[in-house]
Amino acid sequence: MRRIAFKTLGCRVNLYETDALASRFKAEGYEIADDDSTADIFVVNTCTVTNTSDQKCRQAIRQIRRKHPEALIAVTGCMVNHRKEELLQSGIADYVIDNERKAALFDIINEHFRTGHSDPEGFDRDLFSYRPAFDTFHTRSLIKIHDGCNNFCSYCIIPMVRGRATSRPAEDIYDNVRKVVSHGFKEVVLTGVNMGRYQFEGTNFEQLVENILEIEGDFRVRVSSIEPDRFSDRFLQLFQHEKLAPHMHICLQSGSDDTLKRMHRFYTVAQFRDMCQRIKAFRPDFNLTTDIIVGFPGETETTFKESCDFAKEIGFSHIHTFKYSVRTGTKAAVMPDQIPEKVKTERSEIMRQISLENKTKYYESMQGRNQRMLIERIDSKGVARGYGENYIPITLNAKDLEKNTFITIRLDEIIRRDNEEKMAFIGKSTN
Repeated sequence: MRRIAFKTLGCRVNLYETDALASRFKAEGYEIADDDSTADIFVVNTCTVTNTSDQKCRQAIRQIRRKHPEALIAVTGCMVNHRKEELLQSGIADYVIDNERKAALFDIINEHFRTGHSDPEGFDRDLFSYRPAFDTFHTRSLIKIHDGCNNFCSYCIIPMVRGRATSRPAEDIYDNVRKVVSHGFKEVVLTGVNMGRYQFEGTNFEQLVENILEIEGDFRVRVSSIEPDRFSDRFLQLFQHEKLAPHMHICLQSGSDDTLKRMHRFYTVAQFRDMCQRIKAFRPDFNLTTDIIVGFPGETETTFKESCDFAKEIGFSHIHTFKYSVRTGTKAAVMPDQIPEKVKTERSEIMRQISLENKTKYYESMQGRNQRMLIERIDSKGVARGYGENYIPITLNAKDLEKNTFITIRLDEIIRRDNEEKMAFIGKSTN
C-alpha cells in the first residue's frame, strides 16, 4: 500500500480540492499519511497570493525534497499557474500540475506508477470534476461552487492564476451536498473564489443557497469568505432558516473610500455599512467577521484611522489583519508611496487590538444564549470542542457525548487563551 501526504497552503478553495483529492486516493487503496516521515508521494497544493506565499511554497517543497529524496513530489495550485516554468526548470518536483488539471491528479499519479511516466498536459482541463469527499482532514465538508474572478483588484493576482469567473453546475453542487450528508457530515461550507457572483443557467447565489437548504438531512450550511455584494432582502431572510448559520466572513479590506478606490474595490464605505445594517436588522445576533489590509500603498494616518473607526463602528467580531505584501505583477506593486514595514507592523497591532475589543463585546452580548453546537473533536482529557451556529468556539464536558453530533448548549463562561487573542465559551448543556 503506497502512502501519500498532502501539504496545503492558501485558501479554502485549496482545502476543498485537497480534501477531494485525498478522498479519491484513499478510495483507490492509498494510505493517507498523517506524518510525512514515511510517505512515498507528496502533494503540495500551493498559493501565490503574495511574494511571501511563493517563498513559503518553495521552502515547503525544498524541505520535502531534502527529507525525502526518493519520494515522488507533485506540485499543483496557484503558484504553478504563476511560476510554472520556474518550477519545471528547477527540477525540484517530479510533476508540476496547473489548477485546470488538478482534479486529474490521481490519474496522473496512477499513470506514473503504472507506466513509469505521466504527462499532465495530456489530461483534460476541468475545474469542477472533483469527486465528493467522504473522509477528509476536516470535520466540515467544503463544497466548491465557483472558481476564478473578474474583479482585478490592484493588489491581487488571483484572476491571472485562477482565471475568469466560472460557476459550477447547480445540479452537481446539489449532488455533492447530498453525498457528503450521506457520508455523515453535519456541516457543509460553501466556498469559491468569488461565490457571491455565482450564476449558472438562471440560478444565482441566493437561489442556490435556498435550494441547498431544502435538501433533506440533519446538517447545517455555512457561507465561507465572501466578497461584499448588494445582498437582496430575500437572501438575508434565508438566515432565519434553521439550517443556515448566521455568520459570514465578508471581505472589507479597508474602511477608507480613498484606499478602496486605489485598491480597485467595487463598493464604498457607505454601501458596506448599509449592507451590514440590513444584515443585523434581519438577525441582530449575526456574526460578522472580515479581512482588512493595513499599510496599502498611499495609506495615510488619516485613511488608516478611517479604517479603524469603521471597524469599531461595524463591530466585526474578528478581523483577519493583513500587512500589505507586494505581489509582483499587480498594479499596487508599482504604486508610489509604499509604506515602511515598521509602520505596517504598528498599524497591524492597532487593528488587532480593535479586533480583540470587538470580539470581547460580541461574546459578552452572546453570553447566556443558546447555541446548537457541533461536536468536532473530543480530546484525551474528555473535553469536547466545536462551534455553535454563530461560529463561536465552545468547549464542553464530553461525558455521554459523541463526535460529529449536535447538542444544544447555553453559552456560559468566556475563556481566553494565547494572551487573550483567542476566546471561546464554556458551554452548559440545556438538557
